[in-house]
Amino acid sequence: MVRSPRAPGFWPLALFFAAFVLFMYGPMLVIVVLSFQGPEGGLTFPLRGLSVHWFQKLAAGLGVVDIGAALRRSLALGLAVMSITVVFSVLAGLAFRKRLSGGNTLFYIVVASLIMPSIIVSLGIGLEFRLLDSGLKKVLELLGMASTLEGYGTALGLFTSALGAHLTWTLPFGLLIMFAVFNRFNPAYEEAARDLGATPWQGFRHVVLPLIGPAVVGVGMFGFTLSWDEIARTSQAIGDVNTLPLELQGLTTTVTTPAIYALGTVTTVVSFLVMALALGLASWLGRRQKQGRRPA
Repeated sequence: MVRSPRAPGFWPLALFFAAFVLFMYGPMLVIVVLSFQGPEGGLTFPLRGLSVHWFQKLAAGLGVVDIGAALRRSLALGLAVMSITVVFSVLAGLAFRKRLSGGNTLFYIVVASLIMPSIIVSLGIGLEFRLLDSGLKKVLELLGMASTLEGYGTALGLFTSALGAHLTWTLPFGLLIMFAVFNRFNPAYEEAARDLGATPWQGFRHVVLPLIGPAVVGVGMFGFTLSWDEIARTSQAIGDVNTLPLELQGLTTTVTTPAIYALGTVTTVVSFLVMALALGLASWLGRRQKQGRRPA
């Protein structure tokens, strides 16, 4: 068989793609390699020995920073963001299948948060909650609740302001994915279920949800990974605690050993594990969906 010649644009595009892959994954690979240095390792090449010494140092703690607590906070926040993003994205996708009064305006309002600077969103949310603090303290003072006023700190927190800040980032992505999915969804499957006597809930649970299952898993993956890595929208809206990305950012100016690379490797591994789990689950749901369509 005679192989056809390459198109003139093949090699420029191939070189561009190779450069893209290098710039995308090269830094991660460097961080991972440098994190496995020996006790005498530094922040740059050449590599000085191979060991898990810096991971042990990381597990023992990095000065006054509680990495374990920051990791738990990031996981908890990521799971909360993922759950809320999935639920509201699916509900919005179902709602927008019908023509809604003011639906276009609502859609643009939600998606507009994607083009707003993240740090501005974070600052705005932080200011809103500080105003809320002032208002609540004023109310408590007027009501004479001195003991409650003394114990009140701030409404800023992991599952209040930080959660809301992350949802301004993850919900638009979830909505766009579900809109694309339902735009291609064939309503004949639901109509057939209704003809067979299924209730709306049964039709959703046994027909719609299995069909959109892989997309729902994808929305969940986006929700968790976007929250897990977020810094700008968290920085001004989380109060007196830090997530793992914020701790990592702060440590870059104080930690001068490969322990910082070990921490970066751990966070990267968690992200890839979540993506692998999501892809595996989506693949499994896709296979089940195909098996269900096979004639008996």
